Amino acid sequence: MRTVELAGLTASAEGLGCMGMSSVYGAADWDGSVATIRRALDLDVTLIDTADAYGAGHNEVLVGRAVAGRRDEALIATKAGMDFSTGRGKVVLRGTPDYLKRACDASLLRLGVDVIDLYYLHRVAPDVPLEESVGALAELVEEGKVRRIGLSEVTGDQLRAAHRVHPVAAVQSEYSLWTRDPETGVAAAARELGVALVAYSPLGRGFLTGTVDVTGLAADDGRRRLPRFSEEAARGNAAITEAVAEVARAKGVTAGQVALAWVAAQSDRLGIPVVPIPGTKRVRWLEENAAALDVPLTEADLDRLDGLAAGVVGGRY
Repeated sequence: MRTVELAGLTASAEGLGCMGMSSVYGAADWDGSVATIRRALDLDVTLIDTADAYGAGHNEVLVGRAVAGRRDEALIATKAGMDFSTGRGKVVLRGTPDYLKRACDASLLRLGVDVIDLYYLHRVAPDVPLEESVGALAELVEEGKVRRIGLSEVTGDQLRAAHRVHPVAAVQSEYSLWTRDPETGVAAAARELGVALVAYSPLGRGFLTGTVDVTGLAADDGRRRLPRFSEEAARGNAAITEAVAEVARAKGVTAGQVALAWVAAQSDRLGIPVVPIPGTKRVRWLEENAAALDVPLTEADLDRLDGLAAGVVGGRY
């Protein structure tokens, strides 16, 4: 597995998103998820991504147990600032320094570690100046509880403002063949400042693999609430998955591998490290995803895939 530098931290060029192991995508599988995280480390997939909001802390506990005894092999990224404790499906964005510092202490405890490698502000709270929130993260670095800081789903101006308070190692945003928002927003600022883009949902929440039947999603699957996963939108978006599948068939690989290879290939075009963090709770899919970075895409492939986003039916949310 290739590596990238995140402001002095060496991370794998592809990471593992752990959210779905605890929430959003159906029932949790503790043993299977632990095995998947440990297999990731075996494959040198070292960037392990979690958050305190995933499963109301369950996910951090899971990650902590999975990396126990192998802490030096993992680069643990977690987040704070999205509070779901007010009730199911209701989120309050919190960014006060006191809240973030207490959240960090709680995350350290759940993870069972002495320091968090990469600590993100999960979302910018509308009622707290961003500089105050970032200042709190900077103090956590000074206290030795955090190594590097990151931001999630921010604009270019927000990234610049935060970076003036403390260097930002990475911005995490949804980015894939069918979600290209960072290209017209935060990417330019990230390039100016030397900040990496960590791409979540690089498989379009599974849709780009061509294996998702939207009519068969479990009742508690969070994708049921997303416009792109309605039956009507899925019919319209089938042309996108077929185009990805055609490229995959020509190469003897899977559609998911092509989608991931496309995301990783955008590093050169955007001029910043782009690190996809596909999520899975199964070793089988982890191994398939990890092999995706070895899939060669020609200029013709990239040109063909580049225009698919223009045909997307349905918004992100």
